[in-house]
Amino acid sequence: MTELQNDSGQAPVTAPAAAPRGGTEVSEEVVEKIAGTAARSVPGVADLGGDVARFFNSVLDRVGLDEVGDAGRGVSAEVKGTSATIRIVLVIEAGHVVQEVTEAVRAKVIEAVEKYGLTVAEVNVKVDDIELNSPPAPGA
Repeated sequence: MTELQNDSGQAPVTAPAAAPRGGTEVSEEVVEKIAGTAARSVPGVADLGGDVARFFNSVLDRVGLDEVGDAGRGVSAEVKGTSATIRIVLVIEAGHVVQEVTEAVRAKVIEAVEKYGLTVAEVNVKVDDIELNSPPAPGA
């Protein structure tokens, strides 16, 4: 608000601040990409997505479309205004403690998404599978 002085010597008049000239909307796909990238960076996360998503991704890989659908696979987001609720389905590497990995994923995803000016209401993580072919975690 801006105060304007009037000529009659009366108290200043308050003028309304300039109205916004439009809004900003962040798509769910953008949040899914940010969250997916953050989740993949956590040690102990072997892959993202449920069995069906990983199957289709392997088919796409074989036919040369290996970049299709990877960014947000295994992640779904619901965005309302500036608040996001995120669901992540992941595959954990053998030898890692589930609770430690999921808490690290949750913290990393919240940090990454909130850097973009959104508020994360919740991050729900589902461990869908375990990858047994990876070497065990140090100390496991």
